[in-house]
Amino acid sequence: MRLRAIGAEPAPGRGRHRRPGRPRPYGRHQPSGAQRPLTEYADHDEPYAYEGGAGEEEREERTTPQLPARVAFRRFWPLTRGDRRWLVLICVCVVVAALAETAAILLFSNLTDHALQEGSLSAFWSPAGQWFAVAVLGAAVGYTGNSLAVWTAERFVLRLRARVFGHVQDLPPHFFQRHRQGDLVERLTGDVEAIEQMVVSGVVGTVSALFSTVFFATAAFWLRWDLALATFVLAPLFWLAARRFSGRIKAVAREERVADGAITSVVEESLGNIVLTQAYNRKAAEEKRLRREARAWMRASVAGARMSELYEQLVEVIETLCVLAVIGLGAWEISQDRMTIGQLLAFAAFLGYLYPPIRNLGQLGLTLTAATAGAERLLDILDAEPAVADPPPGAAVAPWRVHGSVEFARVGFRYPGARKRTLAQVSLTAGPGEFVLITGESGAGKSTVSKLLLRFYDPAEGSVRLDGVPLHAMPLAFLRENVTLLPQETLILHDTIRENIACGRPGATDHEIVQAARDAAAHDFITALPEGYDTPIDPHTAQLSGGQLQRVAIARAMLRNAPVLVLDEPTTGLDALSARRVVRPLRRLMSGRTTIMITHDLNLAPDADRILVLDHGRVVETGTHRELLALGGTYARLHGSQNDTGLTEPRQA
Repeated sequence: MRLRAIGAEPAPGRGRHRRPGRPRPYGRHQPSGAQRPLTEYADHDEPYAYEGGAGEEEREERTTPQLPARVAFRRFWPLTRGDRRWLVLICVCVVVAALAETAAILLFSNLTDHALQEGSLSAFWSPAGQWFAVAVLGAAVGYTGNSLAVWTAERFVLRLRARVFGHVQDLPPHFFQRHRQGDLVERLTGDVEAIEQMVVSGVVGTVSALFSTVFFATAAFWLRWDLALATFVLAPLFWLAARRFSGRIKAVAREERVADGAITSVVEESLGNIVLTQAYNRKAAEEKRLRREARAWMRASVAGARMSELYEQLVEVIETLCVLAVIGLGAWEISQDRMTIGQLLAFAAFLGYLYPPIRNLGQLGLTLTAATAGAERLLDILDAEPAVADPPPGAAVAPWRVHGSVEFARVGFRYPGARKRTLAQVSLTAGPGEFVLITGESGAGKSTVSKLLLRFYDPAEGSVRLDGVPLHAMPLAFLRENVTLLPQETLILHDTIRENIACGRPGATDHEIVQAARDAAAHDFITALPEGYDTPIDPHTAQLSGGQLQRVAIARAMLRNAPVLVLDEPTTGLDALSARRVVRPLRRLMSGRTTIMITHDLNLAPDADRILVLDHGRVVETGTHRELLALGGTYARLHGSQNDTGLTEPRQA
């Protein structure tokens, strides 16, 4: 007969991998021989380099120095603030559960020696009642501790994910150009959950294992100190086994996380470019990419399972050796009338419960080691510095009614890591209601102007001002409430048309949303849809054309109604008819606002109050459409190279 630990956790099947972050019950140890595989805490890591991916960046990341577990723990432990009182309560439940298990084993010994061995029914009721009371107490404590532990663990995961996600929102555009989107998703899911195994589960698991070891060892010594001392000689073998396996476990964990992140990236990139895949018959090539990453994941997964199984079997051999030693010594003691059957069974039970927490202490070290792979990847995000920040408290200018005067004063800028400057000594002004058009060849630095005006970056030289106030002196939220960007890529949320327009100004009424759609010439085609404004759309929807999606984006900008408007290639990717339909609502959007348009399409150039021509980051020409054509320079060449599409319309009043 083997006693089941009060509140003990059922053992999962061996070799099965468990997604990190699904917290196991706390205050419990697993019965001997029911060890979780080490690799179940090692599901995700950095992506492998593959053709077409950001391989160089990832190879550099994989060669960075490994993070010690204690450093990783210290970095994430502050996130438990607010839940530490619950952790203390969970640990109290752990201690009470261990005491209940100890008491149950001693009562079993008493029951065996008196009620069973003597065959006395009257001697059965008292220890049986006490044993049942201890079982009820253990069950209540186990339920309370485990329920609270799951809640606390999920709160930690929620808090950590929110912090990482919030930090990601502040990172500059070049960060996302250097990291594959699928891998970032994995860091926000699997890696975040793995940290919980280190910080929350690790703390509670350590307390559980330590107190269980102390209580069971004390009881074993109380029963027979000489027999206990003889069997404890082999206990250090558990620590030696864990130490021997720790280095390899972390290597396997990193490899598995690498491969899992790569698989996610390949799938996301392939599905996001399904038109390219189908049009260029890349199905076989994409399947080959996925197979390559899947094989890498399989190799890491199998290696991890083998390491786990080898460790587990080695530990079981050590435990078997200890149990055999106890049985042999106990048989000798019974033959000499120095020990009873009940005492031997109780002593064997204590050892059966003692070795799993000792083994768990060793495995907790391996779990921490494996979890540092996820910690390294998360810290790679958290340690990335935002390119800009709000002014220090008390240093920001007070909000004011923005008129819309924009000034670039001798601005120079170089992207992080770039060797050449993107902008050099760029100066421009745009007064309230003016329309300034910026053009030039690809790579001239046009879109960088919009990034500086929205303050995705700060200039390295010179200054950018709004109504005479430097942008770095005002809160980011205030700046971006007063400067609307209509980017080159039509940004559509996976939501209804109504919500896509409403995100321009949260809290807008239905009437205001409809009016913005009317102004953007979008109301008619929206109401023609079966669900109207409640029609779900996404960036790849087949229900709307590219021009219609652009008009939804224009409606969003109209609803925002900011005094400064930045248009970055507003007609890129549209055919002549779609572009013509977009021009009229664009003119309505621009009316009365300070407008800076960045474009190759010069059909709106005659309407511009001023045109700036950029070449290699410098302003080479400035003037009106007629003046620059008469100059016969770069602008005249750019204008002459474009085919007349007939999009130009007379200025609307």
